[in-house]
Amino acid sequence: MENNNVYNRNVNLKFMPIANSNKIASDFFADKKKTSDNVLPEVLVLTTYPPRECGIATYSEDLIKALRKQFVYSFDIKICALESSKEKHTYANKDVKYILDTSDASSYKDLAEKINNDTNIKVVLLQHEFGLFAEGEADFLKFVSNVNKPIVFVFHTVLPRPDEVFKQKVQHLLDHASGIIVMTDGASEILTRDYVVDGEKISVIAHGTHLVPHLDKKALREKYGLQNKKVLSTFGLLSSGKSIETTLDALPNIVKTSPDVVFLIIGKTHPTVALNEGEQYREFLQQKIIDLNLQKHVKFINKYLPLDELLEYLQMTDVYLFTSKDPNQAVSGTFAYALSCGCPVVSTPIPHAKEFLSGDTGLLFDFGNSEQLAECVNRLLFDVQLKQNIIANGLHKITCTAWENSAVAHAQFLQKISGNQIELHYRNPEINLDHIKKMTTDFGMLQFSILNQPDINSGYTIDDNARAMIAMCQHYKMTQDPADLKYIKIYLDFIAYCERPNMHFLNYVDFNKNFTAQNAEVNLEDSTGRAIWALGYLVSLSYIMPEELTHKAESILERCFVCSEVTYSTRAMAFIIKGLYYYNRTVDNEEAVALTTTLANRLVQMYRHESSPGWEWYESYLTYANSVLPEALLCAYSMTGNEEYKEIARTSMDFLMNKTFTDNSIQVISNRSWEIKGEDVERYGEQPIDVAYTIITLRKFHDIFKEKQYLDKMEMAFNWFLGNNHLQQVIYNPCTGGCFDGLEEKNVNLNQGAESTVSYLMARLMSYKYFGNENQVYHRRKTKAFATQELH
Repeated sequence: MENNNVYNRNVNLKFMPIANSNKIASDFFADKKKTSDNVLPEVLVLTTYPPRECGIATYSEDLIKALRKQFVYSFDIKICALESSKEKHTYANKDVKYILDTSDASSYKDLAEKINNDTNIKVVLLQHEFGLFAEGEADFLKFVSNVNKPIVFVFHTVLPRPDEVFKQKVQHLLDHASGIIVMTDGASEILTRDYVVDGEKISVIAHGTHLVPHLDKKALREKYGLQNKKVLSTFGLLSSGKSIETTLDALPNIVKTSPDVVFLIIGKTHPTVALNEGEQYREFLQQKIIDLNLQKHVKFINKYLPLDELLEYLQMTDVYLFTSKDPNQAVSGTFAYALSCGCPVVSTPIPHAKEFLSGDTGLLFDFGNSEQLAECVNRLLFDVQLKQNIIANGLHKITCTAWENSAVAHAQFLQKISGNQIELHYRNPEINLDHIKKMTTDFGMLQFSILNQPDINSGYTIDDNARAMIAMCQHYKMTQDPADLKYIKIYLDFIAYCERPNMHFLNYVDFNKNFTAQNAEVNLEDSTGRAIWALGYLVSLSYIMPEELTHKAESILERCFVCSEVTYSTRAMAFIIKGLYYYNRTVDNEEAVALTTTLANRLVQMYRHESSPGWEWYESYLTYANSVLPEALLCAYSMTGNEEYKEIARTSMDFLMNKTFTDNSIQVISNRSWEIKGEDVERYGEQPIDVAYTIITLRKFHDIFKEKQYLDKMEMAFNWFLGNNHLQQVIYNPCTGGCFDGLEEKNVNLNQGAESTVSYLMARLMSYKYFGNENQVYHRRKTKAFATQELH
């Protein structure tokens, strides 16, 4: 049992069930937040907020949830709820610190004084829509002048070609802004073209969207009583500006060729509209439905849907319709949500739609033109290939706008505006095995997925199943969850299936369990090395694993000694050494030590042959799984005590870290073209597996050398998965438990295959005992006890 002394409080997490260790980690963190000398910098958000029902209230709630989910011990978010004389609410949320009555001059004055007198408020984030401040426009402008804290304006609408009076009012806001957030490139262009503003003040952060699991449409339609229907939908708080009558006028031409169509109008009447006009607009639509004889083809869902239910309606939608008649509507969260749910979108040409639906991402039609709308819908209903292309293009274009990514972009911008008074610390996601299990059949783990749907045509590899077995063994070691044993057995049986006596393992197996021709076309040494690593790791857990599993793994591994001796591939030798290291922790076997020495000496010889000043490496190039090489020599040192192994491991790891780490992030070697000694370096094309291997290696280096730098880099590397990368986008998908397949120059590969998903899980589990559930490394790493502990 280990003793982690953190802020003079003894906590033992090593062998504690995960639920309890999470609680203590949270208690730790709560205690720290309560201390007077650890007050977090505050971000005050001025916005409408639930229970008020409007688009900006929902937007702000989603953004604040995302910021809190993505970061820990970084900032404290408080809310100033915007109200008016006509609309008052009671707020149960304790984070609503102030209320601003936008129709009351004294309320503005009082709020400005409170903000100015609160030394802990570092930034004011103001959600701006012109109508919100219409009743007290002059007082609002004066308020902006009086606040002496940095203000970031989030402009939900940016109007082009303003007249002089209007421009003067907006210009006043721009002049007093420390930062400006808009949601489209077009809005940014309008600000710099039609107003006077320094472009450096502006950050374009797209309207956030939700990552969804892409559930089965057929099952969802059965759930909601829409089986055998083609579903069209639109959603949002109802008002005449949505021009839903345009769709109703188009429906007869759609129903003529698709009599199974149903159009869902999702959402209650906008509260402000209901207050001023009652249900006049809904009644107008209802009468039109009767006049056009569409009663069987239109369904009102007259309520403000919970998020999960809304996203399910969108996921079962065949075509989403956005029919706003306002050409100056800068942004729409509704069609952004639809795109993220895999809906092909047909929209009027508002600026947001023109920007996002270009390049075969959706279809546009003219304002109020029901004939064009019908034509677009019919094309999508009957042209399956067009529909699939639009869905795929839409998902690849919109997923970067996930709320997780929006949170990262907002946090980094607020940090900049605060003058770095905000220090960001990413929160580790809860461990989620859903996608691992989804990718696993009763035979093994499938190789690829299309988005998050397993691709049975991709078959299986021993590479993926070996890594999956290690990850599930890690999880079982931490949780003792008996459900893990089922999966460990599946992966072990797959490894056994690929074994050939005294020869290298076969790697590729199709879905029908046949070995494929690929096995004859590739070097099988690396795959054999990974299998031995996995077998050795399982054997090392004999003290908690069922004997039938460890005995089987031990027997297979010992039969590998013969082929291991004739292995010369650099990484294969490294993986084998790792497997022998773990095996040797349980089994005292002189042959294993001798084999380790033979392989380690080969790595040393390669290093002596290739290294030179400025290139302290084993080869004349850096490719994949680079960190495994110095890690293997450290494992060999642990087994043999050979100081040369330790020295070369450290020197080569220093070289690799200089190549892959900046001051605050990791950028692993590109898989586009490896880094060749003396040649120009190509960046981008980063793979989760290389980040994961680096984290595993850094942990081993910390175990041996007890130096804080390795913990710092572990955290830095793991944060790559959470958005600390050159695109500021998450690579781990918390919705599915999967991991995106790669980080390219301008986009993330959205497929969530076995290699990337297992790599993330290995990295997450490897980091768990250091960072805990609340990612407290910022505090823990400062203590000598934590910086020098060894975790096995």
